Amino acid sequence: MPEPTARPGRSCPLRYHYGPRAIAAAPLQPARTLYVAGGLYGNTAALAELLRMVAAEPGATLIFNGDFNWFNVRDADFVHINHAVLQHQALQGNVEAEFHTPGDEADCGCAYPEAVDEAVVQRSNAIHRQLKATARCHPELMQRLAALPMVARFQVATARVGVVHGDAQSLAGWGFDAAALHAADAAQRYAPWFEQAEVELFASSHTCAPGLAVYGPDRAILNNGATGMPNRAGDLRGLVSRIALTPSPHPVWAEERQAAGAYLALLPVAYDTAAWAADFSAQWPQGSAAELSYGKRMREGL
Repeated sequence: MPEPTARPGRSCPLRYHYGPRAIAAAPLQPARTLYVAGGLYGNTAALAELLRMVAAEPGATLIFNGDFNWFNVRDADFVHINHAVLQHQALQGNVEAEFHTPGDEADCGCAYPEAVDEAVVQRSNAIHRQLKATARCHPELMQRLAALPMVARFQVATARVGVVHGDAQSLAGWGFDAAALHAADAAQRYAPWFEQAEVELFASSHTCAPGLAVYGPDRAILNNGATGMPNRAGDLRGLVSRIALTPSPHPVWAEERQAAGAYLALLPVAYDTAAWAADFSAQWPQGSAAELSYGKRMREGL
């Protein structure tokens, strides 16, 4: 439970905190090709395209690292998204973690920094309240979501990969924000997290803006921004992180990099934007909380 003085949407509940040593304790799972899809946000069209991309690489491992729910308040879409995701590995994001708070508390669990406008925070809380009402109609799915872990660890080539939703400290941490990844002191600041987590790479999302930063030959951090939303102006595609033994067979959003013996890339998820626009509008009409916060991004890009 958040502390009594916590502000909904701004706080990071104590139960979200795990620390890098909890990542080191996670089982090390082998993978030749690892896709990390953060921030699907209930986008059924993006889900279809993502699954097509993964299927094109036989033996690839897919993990959804949280916030695969968000816009899918329609009952059928909620069921479809969660049934599909739970056929693969998945972590809780703050969206899923907040389904299990008691009563009708309105808290998206995003731990938004002060720079984010309060109106955005309040709209996120309102979106989550409506989504939570849908989720409660599906107790079996709720139970399965509650059992999901917050961290995972994989081995790709010589690289051990810590997969999180937020950062190495907590589920809703903003330590892997795109700006932070490229700060002058980033390599020094992240060094203890790499060491304590016993990984060479981190894969994250949460902050909803993408970044890929390499720190020397053996360390890097990927933040895919959002699989289910646009990630830059004029580009309506989502993004997914790929970490693999081989170069990507799919188009790459930016330069493919290498670290710790693995190929690293953010790949565009070129979903059917017209189909998704119609689906989004049907669930979130003009003037709704989600349309006000995300409608322009959906139409024009980030």
